[in-house]
Amino acid sequence: MPKLFSSGKGILFSIVGFLMLISLGAVFVTGRGGIVEVRDTEVAVVVNYLTGESELVAMPGYRIFMPFFSQAFVFDKSPNKFVMEGEKDRDANHVSKLTVRANDGSNFWFETLEIQYQLITARTPNVLYDSGAGDSFKSHWVRTFARSILRDEFGRFSAEEVADPTSYSVATQRSTERLNALLEPHGVKIIQIITPKPKFEIAYEEAIEDRKVANQEVERLKIEAEQLVLERERRLANIERDKATDYEQLLGEMEAARISAERDRLEIEKSADADYISKVADGEASKQRMIQQATAKEAEARKEAEGLIAKVESLAKRGDILVREALAQKLANIRFEIIPYRRDPAPTRIEHIGTVPATGGKR
Repeated sequence: MPKLFSSGKGILFSIVGFLMLISLGAVFVTGRGGIVEVRDTEVAVVVNYLTGESELVAMPGYRIFMPFFSQAFVFDKSPNKFVMEGEKDRDANHVSKLTVRANDGSNFWFETLEIQYQLITARTPNVLYDSGAGDSFKSHWVRTFARSILRDEFGRFSAEEVADPTSYSVATQRSTERLNALLEPHGVKIIQIITPKPKFEIAYEEAIEDRKVANQEVERLKIEAEQLVLERERRLANIERDKATDYEQLLGEMEAARISAERDRLEIEKSADADYISKVADGEASKQRMIQQATAKEAEARKEAEGLIAKVESLAKRGDILVREALAQKLANIRFEIIPYRRDPAPTRIEHIGTVPATGGKR
């Protein structure tokens, strides 16, 4: 009997010890054991049930607190992924692909769209009261807002516009800003939204591809046009350079010609000045000579005039005598033959017959 009692007592102690170990394990697992380990990728909130206060533990390491009266809640602060792909939802962070209706009425979709998000460390106490402990914040918030906002922002564009990477980059940025505005109060922030190239119906894909080829051809032609413009500018620059060189050379030649012409002008002016001086000297000499000649002739003429005056005066004084002397001299060389005009013994008229030379010849 004592052996049976001692044996039963040992089994009871073993069961109690086992239950105590399980209780202690549960206490530590639930964060009520007075100590908690916070890893590099984690953050903890210690809630004091006596005061109702919450303490944020952001530094990695072990944290000791009052057991039973306080409790530690550990949260994952590493980046998480919310993926939209496939035809159906798999879990809270893996849902069906995003399909969008463009503003022109056409549909397009993204085969795989990834949203990277993480916990806002400073807001972890709010996350505890808002979403609950553990990974509860991963289950609802991003999923709640992501699809509607992404559809809204991408749906602002037409199918043609959204095919341009610039357009869906704008939509991605707007979606990130709007999601952060909605998720920040819940302690969650969007790190990045990774959007692949959107997909369209086959016919539209072919049209887009054709347009892409056409755009590439246009771009090629633009590049060729730009190259032609550059080549034209290069040639114009060469022409301008050659023209500038020719112009400078022509200016040099013209300057040399001007200098030569200036030198010739100076020589001609000097020669003309010398010739002018010589001509002026010759003219002055000729003038003086002619003045002298004129003076001499004037004196001679005065003398002749004075002689003529004297002769005139002499003639005036001896006029009749001189006339008679001259007539006598003239009549000395004339032979007269007097024939009566009529046979009259006493003629009263004598007719002049002719002149007979002094040598005695007859007429």
